[in-house]
This record gives sequence, C-alpha cells and structure tokens, in this order.
Amino acid sequence: MADGAWKRGGPGCSAPGRCPMAALVLMAAFTTRAFAPLAAQAPEGMSGTLVVLNKRGNDASFVDLGSGRVVATVPTGIGPHEVVVSSDGRFAVGTDYEGDVGTLTVLDIPGTRVLRTIDLSPYTRPHGIAFLPGDSAVAVTVEQDRAVLLVDVADGEVTGVIPTGASGSHMVAVTADGETLWTGDIGSNTVTELSRSSLARVRALGAPAQPEAINVTPDGSRVFAGSNATGRVTVFDTSDGSSRTVAEGFGWPYRMFLTPGAGQLIVPDLRREVLRFFHGESYQELGRIEFPGEAPQGLTLHPDGRHLFLSLSGAGRVAVVDIRQRQVVGYLPAGAGPDGVGFSPLTTGR
Repeated sequence: MADGAWKRGGPGCSAPGRCPMAALVLMAAFTTRAFAPLAAQAPEGMSGTLVVLNKRGNDASFVDLGSGRVVATVPTGIGPHEVVVSSDGRFAVGTDYEGDVGTLTVLDIPGTRVLRTIDLSPYTRPHGIAFLPGDSAVAVTVEQDRAVLLVDVADGEVTGVIPTGASGSHMVAVTADGETLWTGDIGSNTVTELSRSSLARVRALGAPAQPEAINVTPDGSRVFAGSNATGRVTVFDTSDGSSRTVAEGFGWPYRMFLTPGAGQLIVPDLRREVLRFFHGESYQELGRIEFPGEAPQGLTLHPDGRHLFLSLSGAGRVAVVDIRQRQVVGYLPAGAGPDGVGFSPLTTGR
C-alpha cells in the first residue's frame, strides 16, 4: 500500500497496526493490487490499435487490440513522451522531448509507419501536446522557450507562438472550443491561461510548487493541476481564479485525466506506483489500484467510456483498466519505457 493511504487514513485507521478488522476489510475492498499474470490482451471483442511511445527505446509501438500483439515498431525522435491521435484515428503526433533538435513525429496508424518528422527549430524540448478542433493543428509546449507552439500537422509549419512568460511550461490542456489553453509551469509555480486567437497570455495563477500535470474541463470552468513538490491536486475556478486542494498524499501526481463529462478524475502516481480514482464533482476518492514496481504513467480512454489504457514504464507494458470496477482486466505489450499512449479505432493494414 502506498504511504499516502495510511497518512490520508483508510476508514477508521490512524496508523499501521491500529485498524479494526472491519476497517481492514473495507480498505481491502477500496485498494486493489494489479497482480500478474492476467491475459496479455484486451477484453474480448475489443478492436482497434494502440499507439505507445517508448522513451527508452526511442520508438513507437503499434499494438493490435484484437490479437494483443505489437504488430509494428517504428523509430521516433529521441525521448518520445506525449502522443495524441486524430479524431478519425488515422494518424498520431508524438513529441520528441530530448536531443538537440526539437521534433514531432507524425505516425500513419493504418500504415504503421512514420508519415513525417516536423522540425521545430529553433524551438527545442517539445513535451505537452493537444489537437486543436479540426485535427489540422496541434498545440505543443516548448518549455525551454517558455511558449506554446501552434503547428500545422500536414505542412509541418509553426503557424503561431504563444509566450507563457513562465518557466518550465511542461504540459498543456485545451478547452473544447480550442480557444483557451492552460499550461502547468513547473519552474514558476503557476498555471497559465493562453488565448489562441490573440496568441497572448491572459493570466497566471499561483499554484502549489512544481505543477506539472494539468487538465481543464471542456467548458473551461475548472482547471486541475498536480504539484510534484507537495503531492497535492488543486482545482481552480476559472471565473474568479480561486483554488482549493481536492486530493493529497501523492508522491508524483503524474497526469490529470478527466473522463468525458468530467465524471471521474483519474490520477496516476508515478512515485508511489498507484492509480487513484476520484469523483469528478465531489472529489471523493472512489478507489485505487496499486502497480508495485511498474511505474504508471500515460493514459487514454477507450471510446466505450469504460476501459482505460495505462502505460507502465517500469514493466514495458500497458494495463487495461475497467474504470467502473476499478480493476485491471488485461495487459498489452509495449517497448522500453512506455509513456504516452493513444487509441485509434482503426486496425493496421486498412
């Protein structure tokens, strides 16, 4: 069990060894472990392709969900981290975070090949990425340059630069209309609002130290940020900029994942190796799954709204998680150090 479980307290528990039996039974139901072995495949009847970026392998894996196999592996730039998939599932764009030259790798999913590499020079260290409405452009953080780039994927051209004015703008989140962007600024201890239409910073809000993970509700009313230094998750009300802590006890709240309609907030804790689930409105913790030794990182949701794909960087595989039952229902193979993961409804060869 993660240390934070004792500090936050299971029901009726004040410290290890001081829990009444009823509380221990309840805690056992609340926290589950992802024990292997489970079937190395997705749930029966699930089809499509998973694209997984492997940081240590400097490559991308195409995983066929029907067979549960890696059907192709292609090279990317150095240190690929985050990936997004177009709404039609035909291509993916990944950020190559390391190396002297900043690049994006565009992947043809049905063709299991690199479609093009976009050179972002003179900008370097692209990391957070999101598609903008229409799927013709992406927003990409370049933290060393304190900016978010707008990049035309087909032409490979930078069409806009939005300065964040902040140090370490690492991740980016975008509202449903594509007009408002938010960054988590690790070095400046802020979350920053940006305007796509005016290519300008709107405001910066103070956040607990080293905010990396960030997300925004589709309507832009709430922004969630995870603090690497304090282990807290904060929600910001964008109408007035007010904030409050909604979860604590993390070692490294690696990502803020919102299910459609913001029904659940799901947070992988990389350092304590646990996946935690919260109600999207009350923020009550609903449950958690432990992944000892497996380092949970990137995640994406299947269109069925029930199954989540979670990369396990320490294990070189991807867990398939039922978010209603909050349990692992299968595993899929990946490469060395998997991080960013994206889903396409298409199968390879189509």
